[in-house]
Amino acid sequence: MDAPPRLNVGVIGTGRAGSVLGAALRRAGHPVVAAHGVSDLSRVRAEALLPGVELTDPLTVIERADLVLLTVRDDALEEVVHGLAVQGAIRAGQLFMHASGRYGVDILDAITRCGGLPLALHPVMTFTGTSIDLTRLDGCPFGVTSPDALRPIAEALVVEMGGEPVWVPEQSRALYHAALAHGSNHLMALVAQTLGVLAEAKIEEPARLVGPLLHASLDNTLRMGDQSLTGPVARGDARTVQAHLDVLRQMSPEVLTTYIALARTTADRALAAGVLRAEGAQALLEVLSDEEAR
Repeated sequence: MDAPPRLNVGVIGTGRAGSVLGAALRRAGHPVVAAHGVSDLSRVRAEALLPGVELTDPLTVIERADLVLLTVRDDALEEVVHGLAVQGAIRAGQLFMHASGRYGVDILDAITRCGGLPLALHPVMTFTGTSIDLTRLDGCPFGVTSPDALRPIAEALVVEMGGEPVWVPEQSRALYHAALAHGSNHLMALVAQTLGVLAEAKIEEPARLVGPLLHASLDNTLRMGDQSLTGPVARGDARTVQAHLDVLRQMSPEVLTTYIALARTTADRALAAGVLRAEGAQALLEVLSDEEAR
């Protein structure tokens, strides 16, 4: 069988995602012919992950590439797209891919009107911008949105990078991304708060202490959903929760606010799942309400 065609790849935005995705495509046999990075750190990442690739201006990147990665930050993407479109450098049939979770292909309309072919391929992964990320791409889900005619190309590129394509309808992109950010980024903040509280409690190596618990909690939730809920809130242990509030009030108002908000959410979900009985929830919710009223 003939090998699939190789594409000359250009990268506009050599940050964490751009450098890694460019390296993944290069690993799959697509030559990276040019790249553009603005910050010193972006240029360092490009030199590390895309050695030998010339760093040049965006128009030169487009001129040389069959597939252009627009891996800039979300809030800059629309401006970059329009800026490139008005330059008149886009060729009919040229592929343009962004890696933003927030957007589908509508954000690339200005390029599409110039004859470009739009792809939205979002790796569901947090990146460090180092070679470690190439291993993380193996089996990584990608949220894929494209015109129907380009779906085989979009999914083939994901597979070549080592990922697994997951179709996301255009109208669902914002909700899809909100879910991922809520789960991943807010989890990071919650874990960081947890480690800080343990450090305040004079616990040595707090990450070592809490790591197994957090891994087990995540695994249980992915397998069992709300039926995995446990702990004092799910049990309705109001006096234990009151003790938590008392010590957190003295230590950190920020953590206290987070604890109350998540305790309320946990109680609501535990009630709905039948894990927490209504009579056990009343005293618990009174404790939380009294703390909020202080």
